[in-house]
Amino acid sequence: MGAEVDHQSKAMETRKYLAAYGYMALWIFLSAFVIMLNKYILDPKLGGFPFPLTLTAAHMLFCAVVSWLLVKVKLIDAPAMPSEVYFRCVLPIGALFAVVLWTGNAAYLYLSVSFVQMMKAMMPLLVYTVGTAFGTEKWCVRTGINLAVVVAGVAIASYGEVVFVLVGAAFQAVSMLSEATRLTLVQLLLQGRGIKLNPITTLYHVAPVCLMFLVLPFAWLEAERLMSQEWKVGPGLLLLSAAAAFALNCSIFLLIGKTSALTLNIAGVAKDVMLIYLSMTLYGSVVTELQVLGYATALSGAFYYNYRKMQGAKAAADAAAAKAAASSDGGAQQPAVKPQILGGSSSSSSLQQQLRGDPERQQLLPQHSQTQRQV
Repeated sequence: MGAEVDHQSKAMETRKYLAAYGYMALWIFLSAFVIMLNKYILDPKLGGFPFPLTLTAAHMLFCAVVSWLLVKVKLIDAPAMPSEVYFRCVLPIGALFAVVLWTGNAAYLYLSVSFVQMMKAMMPLLVYTVGTAFGTEKWCVRTGINLAVVVAGVAIASYGEVVFVLVGAAFQAVSMLSEATRLTLVQLLLQGRGIKLNPITTLYHVAPVCLMFLVLPFAWLEAERLMSQEWKVGPGLLLLSAAAAFALNCSIFLLIGKTSALTLNIAGVAKDVMLIYLSMTLYGSVVTELQVLGYATALSGAFYYNYRKMQGAKAAADAAAAKAAASSDGGAQQPAVKPQILGGSSSSSSLQQQLRGDPERQQLLPQHSQTQRQV
């Protein structure tokens, strides 16, 4: 009997690990697919649809409608959002997210996928800097030096870029800075009020706001050109892009609590390297040896920063567990929590750290955890 129970337990554990790997593979595939598809659609030399505002608005419209349907048929439970919280918190976050998506997509008009992925290595620095300014992070010389290595690596990669377009780099920089600010505001405005949202309920509340803030710049910058030019890309491809972006959010929802931050960190690196390779293979992007050196330097700095953040979070959790054990009846010692590579025992904040700044930028991260910070 005991052997049978043990066998069933091992089988369940195996299924859990296989499911976690499957969800991770799905996330990597969808993330890469959305980025490569958006690049194809937007690049004038490829899909020939140079309308990043239109594409972003189409994504938000699709996400708003589908998330609304999921909530209305009660497949997803959406927490009530008081009007005061909506206007003071959701509106500014939605406005920033509109900027994140718009400028992130606009960067693909000018830059290769490979170079954009290299620039994203600076996300930890930006989130840490913005967090320090807003008081959600504390300045530390060691961390500053660590992140200076990331900056140096990205600078080297930028210097080695064969087709460096300042306008595209500026768009991407604005997108990343806006994302860092948005994530910090999520922590201050929503998490501080105890409001917990997963990626789907986030879309339910934020996508309509984001769409609203995209309407005016769309009317000013793209509407006339959109109506007067012949489209090389059909509506079917735009719908596919929007559906893939929404599916990406669903994959994040599936990942929460099932995969550790360390595994996602490694998976994120694998995804970025794969995107760089795909950009070179499919779109003919040129990656120089100097860029490889710079990106490796930046990636090493970012990985070490994330590792230190996870170690700090684990130490804090262990201290809290020890304190709780000491104050419990009988003072029984609680078993130590072992770090897991896979299986979902890490905090959702560490998960968010790995996923944010993957700006396909069509995904919204879960808004219910401490931000470190992604990559």
